[in-house]
Amino acid sequence: MRKICVFLGGRANYSSIKSAMKAIKEHPDLTLQVILGGQALTDKFGDLEDILINDGFSADEKVHMLVAGDKPVSMVKTTGLGMLGIADALEHLEPDFLIVVGDRYEVMAATVAAAYMNIRVAHTMGGEVTGTIDESIRHAITKFAHVHFPANKDAGDRIIKLGEEPEHVYVVGCPRVDHVHNLLERDPSMPMDLYEEFGGVGPEFDLSEPFLLVSQHPVTTEYGEAKKQIIKTIEACVRTGLNIIILWPNADAGTEGISTGIRQYREEHPGARIHAFKNLPNDVYTRLMKNTACLVGNSSSGIREGAYIGTPCVNIGSRQNGRERGQNVIDADTDEDQIYEAIEKQIAHGPYPSEPIYGDGHAGERIADILSKVEVNVQKRIVY
Repeated sequence: MRKICVFLGGRANYSSIKSAMKAIKEHPDLTLQVILGGQALTDKFGDLEDILINDGFSADEKVHMLVAGDKPVSMVKTTGLGMLGIADALEHLEPDFLIVVGDRYEVMAATVAAAYMNIRVAHTMGGEVTGTIDESIRHAITKFAHVHFPANKDAGDRIIKLGEEPEHVYVVGCPRVDHVHNLLERDPSMPMDLYEEFGGVGPEFDLSEPFLLVSQHPVTTEYGEAKKQIIKTIEACVRTGLNIIILWPNADAGTEGISTGIRQYREEHPGARIHAFKNLPNDVYTRLMKNTACLVGNSSSGIREGAYIGTPCVNIGSRQNGRERGQNVIDADTDEDQIYEAIEKQIAHGPYPSEPIYGDGHAGERIADILSKVEVNVQKRIVY
């Protein structure tokens, strides 16, 4: 029985691997293990443990590693502290494979720890091009990983160009699309008790009326500009006259700038039709994406899940530079007028046809099946 360990560093990590976790747990030849760390253990960014339990999973190990702060040094210290704690967790669990997701600094900590401990690494969402330091982290993880699960052919080809063995690059799709596929087949409607159940701050409005959904995170290479950038985004959204739902940012350097910008705008404009949520479950966020007039910000969800759902999206700034995208996305600089004009175009257009750029809804099953039988040497060698 192979032991497959999944490292979860935050709520976004969980949505990006949940379907694979379910498939691994149900596979007769696999045992699922879970390590929670970083943002996943903090209430501010969405404590995952209760959500895991409700979904039928459990945390085998917990690593408290998040160093608070709004500067790049906090990310460095979190990575270093994470390697120490994750090494202890891996020594205790002794997995055959560690699955890591994407490109965040917490993930880098888990990857390096596993590599030095001769634990084979399986990496999802590798090979993609993005903005900020995340791209460097993503490709560095690729060079540590033994098995690769890219979301599309373009990403898979890039992994092979990085010198990885083609026979261990499996284009399976994105598990986040699995979640969207399954949810929207069941029920795409908005939850009627959104405010009652999840709170938030600001006026409550009827979600059957058109609304904008704002999800904007700091750009680590521009972290000093975060406050200014989010205020420009909010001002552009307010100009449309639509109600606005805005979400709190992730823990990257610059997070306090965005949080402060949101608070400051609300305090200076008490009549603004803005309702802010600290965090929302993936099911709720997906339904918001399905029903919004336009998703605004720089979250990858507008590009990944948005293409599959057909969500009109305005992608702002450099955070997603180079990532393959569908016709549902209009790009804008961090300029209020550009953002406003792009939003107006998307509102006028309405929903787009679904584009399965990042998968067809069955990635998790493929990942579990491959990990149940793949044979790969722990010693890696570059291949050209």
